[in-house]
Amino acid sequence: MAQGNTVTLVGNLTRDPELRYTASGLGVVGVGLAVNHRRQVNGEWQEETSFFNITAFGDLGENVAASLNKGNRVLVTGRLQQRSYETKEGEKRSVVEVIADEIGPSLRWAQAQVERISRDSADGGFGGGSGGGGGGATRAPDPVYGDEEPF
Repeated sequence: MAQGNTVTLVGNLTRDPELRYTASGLGVVGVGLAVNHRRQVNGEWQEETSFFNITAFGDLGENVAASLNKGNRVLVTGRLQQRSYETKEGEKRSVVEVIADEIGPSLRWAQAQVERISRDSADGGFGGGSGGGGGGATRAPDPVYGDEEPF
């Protein structure tokens, strides 16, 4: 993890994980996270919700897509990253998202069964190992994003 730029969030997934692949076969998953916070104002409890976009790469992303669904309560550890882009209308936008190092289900109100997946590569999970979808080099480009790199 990056020093000085580490964030840990606990919340609920707002949508099913969206898995796609880069031209090199690297799995990339995007998911939304809602984090609720209660605070007391003038003796009354108020709920506040913050929404975050989470991105996970490689085997982590593939495992998230295979394991988690909308509504699941999860813990996410990662780093904040800002990126800029231009809309189709030519407007410049900037977003801050969380690049995940770890994602897992919260066991506070649920149970989970862990299934280990054997890896056939020693690259730390960024080579499209055998878990979750076969070899990375034979994947067709994503129909929506094509060969576009995620950043």
